[in-house]
Amino acid sequence: MADAFADKPIAIPEGIDMENHVIATYWAKADKAMDMSLMGQILAIEQTTGTWVPVPGETPEVRAKHVAKVIGVYEAPAHEYGLPEDVKERQYIIQIAFPAANVEDQLPMLLTATIGNISLVPNFKLLDLRMPKTTLDQYQGPRFGIHGWYEALGIEKDRPIMNNMIKPCSGYPLEVGARLFRKVAMGGCDVIKDDELIADMCYNGAVDRVKAYMEIERQVFEETGEHTLYTVNVTDRLPRMFDLAKRCIDAGANAMMVNYLAVGPEAMRALAEDPAIGVPILAHMDVGGAYFMSPYQGISSSIIFGKIPRLCGADSIVLPFSLGGKGIYMHDRFMAACRNLTFPFGGLKPVLPMPSGGITPANVPDIIGSLGKEIMIGSGGGIHAHPKGPTAGVKAFRQAIDAVLQGVPIEEYSKEHEELGIALGTWQKKTEFKIEKERARF
Repeated sequence: MADAFADKPIAIPEGIDMENHVIATYWAKADKAMDMSLMGQILAIEQTTGTWVPVPGETPEVRAKHVAKVIGVYEAPAHEYGLPEDVKERQYIIQIAFPAANVEDQLPMLLTATIGNISLVPNFKLLDLRMPKTTLDQYQGPRFGIHGWYEALGIEKDRPIMNNMIKPCSGYPLEVGARLFRKVAMGGCDVIKDDELIADMCYNGAVDRVKAYMEIERQVFEETGEHTLYTVNVTDRLPRMFDLAKRCIDAGANAMMVNYLAVGPEAMRALAEDPAIGVPILAHMDVGGAYFMSPYQGISSSIIFGKIPRLCGADSIVLPFSLGGKGIYMHDRFMAACRNLTFPFGGLKPVLPMPSGGITPANVPDIIGSLGKEIMIGSGGGIHAHPKGPTAGVKAFRQAIDAVLQGVPIEEYSKEHEELGIALGTWQKKTEFKIEKERARF
């Protein structure tokens, strides 16, 4: 009896093998007259075995093995006895089950199947992907994960890791970067990263930066007893990026960064799975907004910032903090992305979240309150623009972290810690990006 339904592009959830299907959840809005169950079946066929007209090769046998199936169409609000006269459009949550055999271990095919051509459908957004064990088992995921960052630094997981991005973002010579690196490292910064806007440039080569910064790291460790990881940005054209990464490793790199959406997540995955790249990888979020900023189109941020980088081996990811900072990211979306990074996800190691974007020491209590101690806190201007310089800027953050972990309000703690007091006096808690303030710079 079950075989009579095998080639149908629709089913009930109990009628499919969940462990052999990727379950995609969508939001949709359509004219009130549209039968969304029928439309869902059209999309399921379009994204698997068929096209807009019947073709001879799309046999019942082919469909039985490879057609996607609509397993849920849920209207919200759920009208039952007819539509009010003023209702012109209806909104739905749709779930479609895609055979895992259609995508195997290939992320490009996963995205092509679940949001490929149908990304052109108006008012249609991919909200989530439920991955079956058969698919998850084919991904290595993060090699180091949260624990690996702490291990590389030689510290316990009893406090947040502090990250600074060298500013200005780009255009500076090596000598300027080296001077800033030393100052930030001396302040106690655990990880120093390139800004996403500087990679291997003619005016400032990545390998040259690695050699210079690693020598400074050695000197600072001898003086302070604290290690510093440098995430050199190896983003480049392909396949040149892989050669650059290995040259950076040969030069002594102890970490690296890649703009994973700009080069493609599978490029980052190749770095993570390369046995020659034995250092933690920080994924940068740039280009992310192009996927999710529209509430009516694209792919949700919890996939873009959460599941995709984890599948592709990011050990940490920069993502916009939602309470203060210069972004406008909604807090529940931020938390959903962080759950996808850190909660159990098959056998994949958890990814270290790195909230960033306009963060100052005043934001530290909210960050730790939201995510706990096992995080990386990222700040650029909030360190380099400290009135007493970058070393004091890092110390202010470390003091804010100490205050929160000791249960002391940072305002009270700042009374006996000068660097923190100056930072709190310089920046208010909320540092949202404001156009009128930026205009004053020009």
